[in-house]
Amino acid sequence: MNDLQIAKGVSLKHISTIAEKFGIDPEHIEMFGKYKAKLPLKAINRDKAKNSNLILVSAISPTPAGEGKTTMSIGLSEGLNRLGKKSTVVLREPSLGPVFGIKGGATGGGYSQVLPMEDINLHFTGDFAAIEKAHNLLSAIIDNNIQSKTNSLRLDPRTIGWKRVMDMNDRSLRHVIVGLGGTTSGVPRETGFDITAASEIMAILCLAESLSNLKERLGNIFVGYTFDKKPIYAKDLKAEGAMAALLKDAIKPNLVQTIEGNPAIIHGGPFANIAQGTNSVLATLMGMSHSDYTVTEAGFGFDLGAEKFFDIKCQSAGLKPKAVVLTTTIRALKYHGGADLKSLTEPNVEALKRGLPNLEKHLENIAKFKVIPVIAINKFISDTDEEIGAIKAFAASKGVRVAVANVWEKGGEGAEDLAKSVIEIVASDASKFQPLYDWKSSVKDKIATIATEIYGAEYVDYTVKAKADLRKIADLGLDQLPVCIAKTQKSLSDNPKLLGRPKDFIITVREIEIAVGAGFLIPITGNIMRMPGLPAHPSSEGIDINDDGEITGLF
Repeated sequence: MNDLQIAKGVSLKHISTIAEKFGIDPEHIEMFGKYKAKLPLKAINRDKAKNSNLILVSAISPTPAGEGKTTMSIGLSEGLNRLGKKSTVVLREPSLGPVFGIKGGATGGGYSQVLPMEDINLHFTGDFAAIEKAHNLLSAIIDNNIQSKTNSLRLDPRTIGWKRVMDMNDRSLRHVIVGLGGTTSGVPRETGFDITAASEIMAILCLAESLSNLKERLGNIFVGYTFDKKPIYAKDLKAEGAMAALLKDAIKPNLVQTIEGNPAIIHGGPFANIAQGTNSVLATLMGMSHSDYTVTEAGFGFDLGAEKFFDIKCQSAGLKPKAVVLTTTIRALKYHGGADLKSLTEPNVEALKRGLPNLEKHLENIAKFKVIPVIAINKFISDTDEEIGAIKAFAASKGVRVAVANVWEKGGEGAEDLAKSVIEIVASDASKFQPLYDWKSSVKDKIATIATEIYGAEYVDYTVKAKADLRKIADLGLDQLPVCIAKTQKSLSDNPKLLGRPKDFIITVREIEIAVGAGFLIPITGNIMRMPGLPAHPSSEGIDINDDGEITGLF
């Protein structure tokens, strides 16, 4: 059976029942049909949240075979509930770009899913659409101000970095020219589109701690300079109020359910290779307000999403995670060990052992944050006892807990051993979270710390453009913002072809974007792009709907 067939075989509970189980009066939720709802922000209780155990699920460096972080997160939460610990899984919303592109949906798989998976993967409650509209409203206001003769701030079009966004992979929109068609159609200038998940509005929504904080952050968005070099922000355009109004519902976390009928919160969806890669602060605090254990995930490998989760999100919101689950697959380790993609289901202990340095590096990185890890082996049918034994022997040599988790086939039951390890780590009180760097350090020091200690680079090089950006950041007095490095997810380096644990490499920063509203700087490395393209045969080719409204082809 595939994921969709399994999901269709589940009798969903009414969302009011899920809300009651979560601990919120059904009268206080805003329902989107029978199985989805918005949660009120007043249901967040920070005092109660302090007593919840926050568990981060991360992974080794991603491979085309997939590692199953979301599936593992859901399964772990189910396993904790089976062991009598009230647990809620808190995830990000899927972007239509990956859904129709290569990656597919983001609702887990097998018997470890959040439901209704078709709705969640396609539009959901409209949060992405609201973010897109708020972002593009600012774009329209900017171009209108340039055009205006009576209300102009004298914005220099050459300095405007704010683009437009859409929730789709469309490479043809990366670079565009707007304002063509004569004086009534605007001022011609170069701009482009990013994918919605890369929007600063998405980052702001996911770091905002209230509606007023959201509005303040929106007002702080850096737009560009006037002709006399004065910096202009969204608040100078009086845009923040209208933008916040568009986001009045999107800021509320979404409640759905797991395949085993437990609460699940899904909210926000920034990518980890080009943004902070974690769900919203409000969603995490909502889960922690009503659960003994709150399981959340951070995108891609530990070097991307988890580093940003710790250094940006946890620092910003005052969160202290109690454990890290490092999702690992035998297939991925063999790929990092040089095995061909087509041969990953064939037994190959030697290739697996050659891939272990990648796992080792991620474990070393976790230790830098003083949080205790457990390795979760996401089990596939092709895995052999000898291959599993090799990982267990490696873990024993490092003094790290390890658990085999068969969550796709068995759901929460397959995660009980992993859940027991997490409970043991929490009970030991051994995790003493600390961030990697001080926000007050210089921008170059923060970038160097991440590049050398987390990625393993020799040093960091800067292009002429990046050096000019550093001077601009200093002139604007933004040196003390944290850094959210945009880097390929395929490698610890900025070169996607360097697998395993590369050494003696250089990280090249080609430019640094300013995201004052979000509260961080974005050093862009390598050839990373903020508007992906579709593959030769996108997933959309297999998606269809019949006359009864039943969708097929989602995964």
